[in-house]
Amino acid sequence: MTPAEPAAPRVVVADDQELVRTGFRLILTARGIDVVGEAADGAEAVAAVRGLRPDVVLMDIRMPVMDGLEAARRVLAQAPDCRVIMLTTFDLDRYVYAALAAGASGFLLKDVTPEHLASAVRLVRTGDALLAPSITRRLVERFARGEHRNRAGPEPQPGTPAVHRDLAALTQREREVLTLIGRGLSNSELARTLTLSEATVKTHVARIFAKLALRDRAQAVVLAYETGLVSPGGSAGTLQERR
Repeated sequence: MTPAEPAAPRVVVADDQELVRTGFRLILTARGIDVVGEAADGAEAVAAVRGLRPDVVLMDIRMPVMDGLEAARRVLAQAPDCRVIMLTTFDLDRYVYAALAAGASGFLLKDVTPEHLASAVRLVRTGDALLAPSITRRLVERFARGEHRNRAGPEPQPGTPAVHRDLAALTQREREVLTLIGRGLSNSELARTLTLSEATVKTHVARIFAKLALRDRAQAVVLAYETGLVSPGGSAGTLQERR
């Protein structure tokens, strides 16, 4: 490793299937990413984060003892600098929405390619959000329409940190930027749409995150929907995967 290169991300893989954990560990290790621990349920994942202090946790949603959603909440409460990527086999799993609201940095389907998996870990480790373009918009829109209320199962817990924020602190331009983030525009797309430099856009985004105490773009998307800045089915782009 040269001095200019960042240290390899330290990762915990949490999944109740040993074969999945082993496969992800081999994939990541082969690409220079350090898997420092594994967990077979949510409680083990929380304990592993407490003891190992990883940079990123790959967290399965459906696990015994404690599900991935509750584990993600506890992990982010005890280790705010840790990044959580939710893993699911379902492309519209409503638990993912609640996880994003709680502070998870994104989610992946378990059939992700090895290259995409490694890229995702490196991406969220930098503080960005992983918004998979094939499913994130549908996920957020379905939840925003209230379809989750027609399904059995526990409701997402209230009071998650990305919802019901007071937008009064934002300037008109910042509200406009947040609206476009909610519609999935990247910084370069924001710059073109608003006829601004990308550096100016980044400044606006940073100020929005600071004023609203948002961790990343994942929470910004959730907030834009829950405050009504963006409505389900709205136009103006699709969610882009941040690379």
